[in-house]
Amino acid sequence: MKKPLAYLVILAMLGGCASGASKITPAYVSPMQYKDYSCDQITAEMHRLSGRANQLAGRLDKAEENDKMIMGAGIILFWPALFALGGTKEQEAEYARLKGEYDAIHQMAIQKNCGASTIDKK
Repeated sequence: MKKPLAYLVILAMLGGCASGASKITPAYVSPMQYKDYSCDQITAEMHRLSGRANQLAGRLDKAEENDKMIMGAGIILFWPALFALGGTKEQEAEYARLKGEYDAIHQMAIQKNCGASTIDKK
């Protein structure tokens, strides 16, 4: 009886937990897709990307916190709760893409000398 429970706990620890926003690396996005943007368009797109990324970061951090609580309760009280871990892979992928897009547009802002007010808002 103890071995199956131990295996479930190990599996839950290895793959089921949500990742917090700070642990997600940006996906590569080419800055060339922004080469025709004006500095005003770059600024607007940076604001849009930043807003959506911040919104997702909050959700991912909350999911990570919830998974930690579920993990603790699942190990101690009710092991079937461990099956509720994770479930944020699509959000994590979107966040990685948004971070990559932000990095790419930031590079283009630097190349186009869009000004410190645009470039420094990271």
